[in-house]
Amino acid sequence: QCLLSGSWRSDTGCRMVVSVLGKDGSFSGSYLPGSMASNPEILTSPLEGFQQDAGLVQQPTFSFTVRWRLRARTTAFLGQCYVGTSGEETLHALWLLREAADSPAEDWKATR
Repeated sequence: QCLLSGSWRSDTGCRMVVSVLGKDGSFSGSYLPGSMASNPEILTSPLEGFQQDAGLVQQPTFSFTVRWRLRARTTAFLGQCYVGTSGEETLHALWLLREAADSPAEDWKATR
């Protein structure tokens, strides 16, 4: 069974810490980009999300958003938790980052 609770590290050094999942699959925690790891007190940002019911699906999907503390940005993550043959849990996710645009004309470059 794959549960998101705990600490996770990405291939690029990003760190995510997830609180205990609620009965409805909700969770919160913190996220720190790998490039910012030298200053976690200032740059760690809050995250909130949901995981599919792991009692129904062995390898559940999940989603969460990170509200960045230092800039007007939000990132949405969407992925799935996989359980390997030896029981190790791995997260695979895609992300979409949105920053505030100064005007509608600037909208095209505000999403990555």
